[in-house]
Amino acid sequence: MSVILRQQKQRASSLTTDRQMEMSLDQLQARLSRNHMAAWMQLSVVSAGAGQIILSAPWREEFISNPDHRFVHGGILATLLDTAGSYAVATLLGRPAQTVDMRVDFLRPAFEATLTVEARVFHYGRNLATVDASVLNPQRTALAAGRIVFLTADHRSTQT
Repeated sequence: MSVILRQQKQRASSLTTDRQMEMSLDQLQARLSRNHMAAWMQLSVVSAGAGQIILSAPWREEFISNPDHRFVHGGILATLLDTAGSYAVATLLGRPAQTVDMRVDFLRPAFEATLTVEARVFHYGRNLATVDASVLNPQRTALAAGRIVFLTADHRSTQT
């Protein structure tokens, strides 16, 4: 394991032990269910801790991008990464966070199966949080990976 990767894992590990979870699993699921896209995708919280979350998405025919090959549309995978990232931040912030930037790497096609998405806060600051997330198939093979930046500051009170 490279020194940089080891340092990144240590920082992420210390983040989750230094902070407490701001939302319970029930609160996270209730909030997730209020999100229209997450409700349509039937997302459910599998587990969560401070700065991390695992969500599950059951298969839907509407996920299909190519009817001949029956693989999932990239926008669905990106939405899973973005949603899980926002809710990983919510475990620390007490509310889902707004996306500022997102990079997605599509690693291999996702086919008909329940999809799991795991997200972990990599950096949590006063204004921004950075999250690493992965979409996995039932064999735990990574299908897509993303790094997402979220707004943690509440700028609504500073609007004129």
